[in-house]
Amino acid sequence: MWDYTKSVMDHFAHPRNVGKMEHADGVGEVGSLACGDALKLYLKIDKETGKIEDARFQTFGCASAIASASALTEIVKGMSIEEAMKITNDDIARFLGGLPEQKMHCSVMGKEALEAAIANYKGEKPQEHADAEVICKCFWIDEEKIRHQIREHKLTTVEQVTDYTKAGGGCGGCIPDIKRILAEETGKANAEPQEAPRMTNLQRIKLITATIETKIAPTLRADGGDLELIDVDGVDVYVKLRGACAGCPGAKATLRSIVQETLRKEVSPDLNVIEAK
Repeated sequence: MWDYTKSVMDHFAHPRNVGKMEHADGVGEVGSLACGDALKLYLKIDKETGKIEDARFQTFGCASAIASASALTEIVKGMSIEEAMKITNDDIARFLGGLPEQKMHCSVMGKEALEAAIANYKGEKPQEHADAEVICKCFWIDEEKIRHQIREHKLTTVEQVTDYTKAGGGCGGCIPDIKRILAEETGKANAEPQEAPRMTNLQRIKLITATIETKIAPTLRADGGDLELIDVDGVDVYVKLRGACAGCPGAKATLRSIVQETLRKEVSPDLNVIEAK
């Protein structure tokens, strides 16, 4: 259970300004239902004063996403466009008394929706990174967004990048790329020298499965063999050799030098590969 503040729980249980706004002057939509979080922000703006008269939202997401959107609509009311443009995701988090580090990406989504809504009001296109490479395909996060958050919040670890962008929070396959970007942005030879990136059991299993399918099995299949993942118990990975690999005199060497070494390199250095009986 996340350690939410009373304010977060209040805005989650009793969100302010929920619903579609007819004839909105500015509309900003960010995120994707396919990626788990989506937010649509509506603004009503006084044409003479340039101040935001009203704000409403529709969202699909967790408690933090709902609370962040609710807080944002309360914050911007009465602000000029210029003032609203200066709002940061940290301002949203502070308004709520803080957010768990793992949920800071929800406040980032609110800031991005506000920027998109104001751009829409001005008749401008929201800032996009059409040429940026997608790094995290689980949540469709591109490289430019990751670099922007690293610079803005002085992030130094993969865990922090995941907290602010969600990148790396799915299968974990993009973690090597996130490390590379961190190293380039921070100017360090190794962005995380002391600790391995945090992964849940599900993420670890997904990454083990992906590594077997993309990096190990093709090598074995080229010689008529194959590998089946049987189970994962903590750091122990149980597999069974198939095809020409089954019963091969070099089976133990294959498990140690190919399977185990590859998994230790790509997933975690503490993994042990065991042949299932």
